[in-house]
Amino acid sequence: MNSVRHWPDRFGDHAVAAFRIAVGFLFLCHGTTSLWAWPAEPYGGTTAQLGAWPGWWGAIIQVVCGTALIVGLGTRLAAFLGSGSMAYAYFWGHQADGALPIQNDGESAALFCWAMFVLIFLGSGSWAVDRLLARRREEATPEPAPATATDTDPASLVDA
Repeated sequence: MNSVRHWPDRFGDHAVAAFRIAVGFLFLCHGTTSLWAWPAEPYGGTTAQLGAWPGWWGAIIQVVCGTALIVGLGTRLAAFLGSGSMAYAYFWGHQADGALPIQNDGESAALFCWAMFVLIFLGSGSWAVDRLLARRREEATPEPAPATATDTDPASLVDA
């Protein structure tokens, strides 16, 4: 039973990674639906017109940020952009239709906004390209030379 208390320590990074991948996949699906009507027909029945504001640009953000979140590349930046775009979508597109997300059809925008906001602070977790790149940078950085007695001895600084 004691081992259950240690699950967050042992599996926390894996849980964050699973959360990041799930949020990224769902975000990507929203973007591909808006751009290419895949895997489902877009809301309203038509895809976003090329360059149209905000629909097409929002869908591009969803595809790019969703993909980045899935692979864990630039996780914090992707989460920041995705969260901001969903805050914009909620307040610009949904808020006028009602005070609460359940009233204005803005649950997805609100949930994506907050889920990605949390990822800004949690980072990528395990299973991420970010982790591989950080590990390579650490391996490429030489360790500093150990300090010698003459480096730290104040008496060595005085002229004889």
